[in-house]
Amino acid sequence: MERTLIAHLPQAIGQKVKIQGFLHTLRDQKTMQFLILRDRSGMVQVAFYKKADPALAEQISRLTNESVLTITGTVVENPIVKLGGLEVQLETLQVESLAEAPLPLDPTAEVLPSLDYRLDWRFLDMRREPVTAFFEIQTTLEMAFREYWLQHGFIEIHSPKLMGSASESGAELFEVQYFDTKAYLAQSPQFYKQMAMAAGFERVFEIGPVFRADPSFTSRHMTEFTGLDMEMSYIESHEDVMRFLENMLHYVYQRVAEKHAADIETHFGVQIEAPSVPFPRIPMAEAVEILKREGYTLPPEKKGDIDPGGERTLAQYVRREFNHDFFFLTDWPWTVRPFYHMRHPERPDLTRSFDLIAKGTEIVTGAQREHRYPILREQALEKGLSLEPIQFYLDFFRYGCPPHGGFGLGLSRLMMVMLNLPNIREAVFLFRGPNRLHP
Repeated sequence: MERTLIAHLPQAIGQKVKIQGFLHTLRDQKTMQFLILRDRSGMVQVAFYKKADPALAEQISRLTNESVLTITGTVVENPIVKLGGLEVQLETLQVESLAEAPLPLDPTAEVLPSLDYRLDWRFLDMRREPVTAFFEIQTTLEMAFREYWLQHGFIEIHSPKLMGSASESGAELFEVQYFDTKAYLAQSPQFYKQMAMAAGFERVFEIGPVFRADPSFTSRHMTEFTGLDMEMSYIESHEDVMRFLENMLHYVYQRVAEKHAADIETHFGVQIEAPSVPFPRIPMAEAVEILKREGYTLPPEKKGDIDPGGERTLAQYVRREFNHDFFFLTDWPWTVRPFYHMRHPERPDLTRSFDLIAKGTEIVTGAQREHRYPILREQALEKGLSLEPIQFYLDFFRYGCPPHGGFGLGLSRLMMVMLNLPNIREAVFLFRGPNRLHP
């Protein structure tokens, strides 16, 4: 007999079925036993009359919560049952795996232990319905990104994660032994996205791991995360990239809302809707003035930059003035941006770059890149970089390269913002941070 998912049981009234899943709870009464079975699609009540088979009733009595069971029985309507108005009348039961008791973490508990403890027992924590829903939502979100890119003529690439030199800041590199030399885990697919532009691909995207040796313990930082990156050719400025990004996010939110709006409201208390476009744009110089008017003082070491408190203050301002949760911080100073960002022709102290802030959290960094070899080389020297380690990258621009730009987006940060999660550790399958390498 083929397995039937619990969600499909309403189409099997009066039929004998085989269902499989975890024992969520067991109510062992005087004459009846009620098992709540849970699979990836939902939960169902399974009823058994003890006198029908005392030996089986005894076996059921010894079952522990979270044991994995295979059950056969007949699906019957029962209006008083809260789980879909039906139940399965048990005929046979097979224990596939008996769970030890007590559980170190009970996924059915109303009061949960600390987040750090839950991460220690993440596989049990993920049996909770909101966590399962989270990954279903994330799957739809990634699919929507791919749909949008493919609809707009993009090619998917998979760049190497072992590199012979830094892609951005050498301070945030993980160094690994590579035979008789050293390699580095990629901080970004940036160089390789641009190589694809020099190859004439024109439009590429990548969804893949990113590594940052950043010893931060904040609620929004990880040492390994999934990045959604893209690069596109023949743009006129960073405005083209921002326009593409805001329209794509509008599409992604729509697709997620179409499929998961009810679950998102049930499990996360969020009424999801697609953000209106265009998103507000605030040049950095104006942002600094707004912060002064709002009474927020940037730390002295953040000259030319915005700290997280400043991002949150600007988000409150944008919510009040524009009724929007997203805004672009544009035209960043050259002093705080990478050497490959293009400078404004009329303002060489500024770059054609942006960050996207969502509900007070930076989730995207993007820019138009410098594609002219002599200028790019000069900018690298101006930043104090040695040319030898990056010459392979500079070579991309020696034989013709279109003007181009793109961005990198953090998947977990976007999910955290979308679902109003308090900590990025809850927005990833397994969290990696400075003091966590297990499980």
